[in-house]
Amino acid sequence: MQYMLLFYQTPAEFEQRDDASAQARRASWVAYADAVRQSDLALGGHGLMPPMTGTTLRIRGDKRQVQDGPFADTKEQLGGYFVIDVPDLDAALEWAARAPCAATGGVEVRPAFTASAQGG
Repeated sequence: MQYMLLFYQTPAEFEQRDDASAQARRASWVAYADAVRQSDLALGGHGLMPPMTGTTLRIRGDKRQVQDGPFADTKEQLGGYFVIDVPDLDAALEWAARAPCAATGGVEVRPAFTASAQGG
């Protein structure tokens, strides 16, 4: 079954991406990403640029509303993702628990909407 692991990071973690003193944190992400890729479970994934680089679009009636930056003002923001193919939710949770942000931000684990997930 396919699951998306969505990695949520705190603002401090986003700031550390450019901080030379955060080498250990970066190394933990590199090690995690390498482990996921080497497991042959990964179907895809990427880290994302910081939330302030995003743009949110909404359609209200016949009008476009475009907002720079993240839509939600929350403590954690989406920092990246992997799509993995594992036997079940327990296996997906095991991979999520290994993510460096699991202890400081969080990891959302969500089943992918696929034909096989729907029994087709």
